[in-house]
Amino acid sequence: MNLFPFQRIILGTLAFPALLLSGGQSGRTEISGTISNTLTIYNDSELVGDVTCGVGAAPCIQFGASGIKLRLNGYTITEKITGCTPDTSSQDGIDVAVTGLHDVAILGPGLVQKFGGFGIGIEGVSKVKVEGVTTSDNCFSGIFLGSASDSDIERNVSVRNSIGSEDAPCGGT
Repeated sequence: MNLFPFQRIILGTLAFPALLLSGGQSGRTEISGTISNTLTIYNDSELVGDVTCGVGAAPCIQFGASGIKLRLNGYTITEKITGCTPDTSSQDGIDVAVTGLHDVAILGPGLVQKFGGFGIGIEGVSKVKVEGVTTSDNCFSGIFLGSASDSDIERNVSVRNSIGSEDAPCGGT
């Protein structure tokens, strides 16, 4: 196909923004900084810096599609809670709780800490992998599994969780 020089310039100009929007060669969503509204991820994602969550009454990061991974890459996800109360119980760090989701993964190393609810909440899904994640100082379980099947929860560390569960201690995993 023979193109005039101005046609090559136009095609090059149109192709360049598409490359930027694709997220580069990896196609992953990069996450860091402050999250003020629940971030729902629909493709492979990774932390590229520490994350501070100020969402309130909702999860910080939520899975929205099957077949994706969240890589923590050694970074920390922290909530800004001042104490464990019934009002903070829905403030989970990472939620995999959309019924029917499957084949998703949360991969460490990384730290999920100081959430009013669960560090990681997994409910109504199958084939979830959580590996190499540390959960600490969350008001309820570090990693909570409810109606989850055929999942691998491996090589995780859970420290000082369940500080707000009072009569229904739920602890680590």
